[in-house]
Amino acid sequence: MTTTIDTLLSDARIPVTGPGRFDVAAALRRLAADASRRTPTAETARAAQAGQRLNVVCRWVLNEPDAAEHVDKIAEGPDRGPLTEEEMDVEGALVFACLLHLSGHPESAQFWWQLAAGAGSRAAAYCLHLHHLTLGESRRARHWFHQLTHSMADTAPPDAAFIEGLEIFARYVRTNGSGAPAPTGRLEGEVDRLAARTSAFSAIVARPDRQLVARLQEFTASH
Repeated sequence: MTTTIDTLLSDARIPVTGPGRFDVAAALRRLAADASRRTPTAETARAAQAGQRLNVVCRWVLNEPDAAEHVDKIAEGPDRGPLTEEEMDVEGALVFACLLHLSGHPESAQFWWQLAAGAGSRAAAYCLHLHHLTLGESRRARHWFHQLTHSMADTAPPDAAFIEGLEIFARYVRTNGSGAPAPTGRLEGEVDRLAARTSAFSAIVARPDRQLVARLQEFTASH
């Protein structure tokens, strides 16, 4: 049996739905749902903003001229055993935590921020507040904000204007950039080396070592 061209074309014809069958309302609902999936929720936006502020604060801390000097005070050495409360340098723990955060080790950063905050560092408490906001952990974020503004009686708490100013500056840096650079590849490599000495599932809780301190000295001296 011979199939004619007209028959083939008829079989290949694409069926067309009449205009009366198209549900405009349903189509608009689908478009709205698709747009809402692409639009960040308020919680997602708040977490992103907290992460940006945390990066700004950490870069400030890491680029302080005496950052390496403070980390050296908590560094391991042949004449040093486990880190004791008497040897604890609060600024050193804060700097090390910020370096860990910027190098992609947030769990390790949290451990060292908690050490510093427990020793009275309001800056570490603020970092923890932002850190938990980035994770969507509102209750823990509120706890550390309360620590920042109320519970550390040894030093005067920052007022609302200071915190608001910090957030305004963080937004400015996000838009215009910052003169405080992120860690270099060599410095990040030292952090990764320390991480390799620990279990893949645990935070970096061991002291930094003198090799990392030397790289941090190079970093701060170059900026």
